[in-house]
Amino acid sequence: MNRPQSHDSKGRVAKHRAAMRAKGYRLKQFWLPDVRTPEFQEQARRDALAMAAQLERSNDIAFAEAVQYWPPEDED
Repeated sequence: MNRPQSHDSKGRVAKHRAAMRAKGYRLKQFWLPDVRTPEFQEQARRDALAMAAQLERSNDIAFAEAVQYWPPEDED
């Protein structure tokens, strides 16, 4: 699957990296979760449901706080 890079492509990469460094950038390489895996997608779904439930609870709490004060009726 992995093809060895030719000398030309290595040279292009080196030239590109040098140009980016000259512009003030630096190269960062790191590992990220594979969002295509079923495990990641299921966890993302659970997280989204948890956030939606929290938002619903927050709305319920805000409503309860807004209506908790009930002014007394004026007595004549």
